[in-house]
Amino acid sequence: MERHSVLYHYTDFQAVDGILRCAQLRVNNVLRMNDSAEMRHFMKRLCAAIAERLEQDGRPDQAGQVRLLFHEELKKEYSAFAACFSFHRDDAAQWERYGNRGRGVCIAFQREYLQRMARGALSLQRVFYQDSMAGHPMVEVFCHLIEEGEEPSGERLRQAMREAWACSVSFKHPSFSSEYETRLVVSPFEKEELPVRPCYHVSKERIKKYYPLDLKAMCEEAGIGIEDLIREIIIGPDSTQSAAIFQDYLRDNGLRGLAERVSLSDCPLRGLMT
Repeated sequence: MERHSVLYHYTDFQAVDGILRCAQLRVNNVLRMNDSAEMRHFMKRLCAAIAERLEQDGRPDQAGQVRLLFHEELKKEYSAFAACFSFHRDDAAQWERYGNRGRGVCIAFQREYLQRMARGALSLQRVFYQDSMAGHPMVEVFCHLIEEGEEPSGERLRQAMREAWACSVSFKHPSFSSEYETRLVVSPFEKEELPVRPCYHVSKERIKKYYPLDLKAMCEEAGIGIEDLIREIIIGPDSTQSAAIFQDYLRDNGLRGLAERVSLSDCPLRGLMT
């Protein structure tokens, strides 16, 4: 199989039940994931790139205005929601970080069909890992508006700031580059286009907000079935789950085709996790 044709989602069995039996894929708040500072990291680096460009063009006062504008913007808490995938199959680091420390499941999704399903407020975004934003197109957008004399409170500059926040969802610090990630993203500024009401998971410690995407409806709209969307299911290297019982679970929930695509991980991590 082609390396980039499949996206792997590492998770636990409770989430798998939601995806397979309930046909729901949750998109969770990016700011509550393990890389919670990445949106702000992008915005800070973007600010630095814009200010540096303006200073090089002999506009130090405007560079200062940009720094102040972003300083005020970063006091806000914007959020985006995403489901995360990797191009890595049966990967040790992915199992440990996202697959319940090897005791969970990895679901292989056909990238082509996920791309077809990503419409409206949903987008499938490849994550890029870099520190310098000097070559990012948003630098040109901001500099052009500032050169035209747009005021910091102007609508066009505010729209550019919203677009910058949306772009920030698909950027992560270079130290995460080994994850080789793609995200199914709900933009933080396009929620009115998403016909899905948010849900809340209440635990003893906190309340988490998420959006449950209706996989069945999305598949029907894309002209495919859930069994077309999912290429294989891998049981984690440190899981005690019986493959036979998992296959029975799939058959009894009307997913007979997927039962034949269940396999055990070959990753040599069994018994090494605490």
